[in-house]
Amino acid sequence: MRTLTKEIQNSLTPEMAIDILRKGNDRFVNNLKANRNLLQQVNETSDGQHPFAVVLSCIDSRTSAELIFDQGLGDIFSVRIAGNILNEDILGSMEFACKVVGAKAVVVLGHSKCGAVKGACDDVKLGNLTALIEKLKPAVGAENLTIEDRNSSNEEFVERVAALNVRIALEQIHEKSPILHEMLVNSEIALIGGMYNVDTGAVDFYE
Repeated sequence: MRTLTKEIQNSLTPEMAIDILRKGNDRFVNNLKANRNLLQQVNETSDGQHPFAVVLSCIDSRTSAELIFDQGLGDIFSVRIAGNILNEDILGSMEFACKVVGAKAVVVLGHSKCGAVKGACDDVKLGNLTALIEKLKPAVGAENLTIEDRNSSNEEFVERVAALNVRIALEQIHEKSPILHEMLVNSEIALIGGMYNVDTGAVDFYE
């Protein structure tokens, strides 16, 4: 598998970038890892990087974007935070990845059985985590199908909240980043959400 160069990055369309991620996840699920010389990629990226996508995902130890999408060194920007929530720093990182470095796609990736989402469902209060949990509360409030057992013991409720949290983040990227919004309007980048299943390893992308 070739190390990304500026020429390769420039040749990719946003749709092609998403397709690379889809195919990478297919390889991961089928245990067909692409052949890479990682030490060679260390050398070939020492003077610069040209990733094709930026992925916002959770810090959960099971959700490494490089592994889930079978990517190598220099292929993707990986932004990780509990509950894959957005804040100004993360939006700034996405703007840098796309506007400055040339990434062609932004992915917001939630996952099943998310501890941060469970914490929001249970209204957990714990030090600095409390403020982070608050950023997940809009998704809890937006889930209107569940009347009873609106807590982490209800697995279906948790999964629906996690999915809504991804969709809310997608909307926030449009609303809070004029730079990314303009790039999306001009079809310079793609924006897509998805859910990673920790039981199967598969990513379900939102169309």
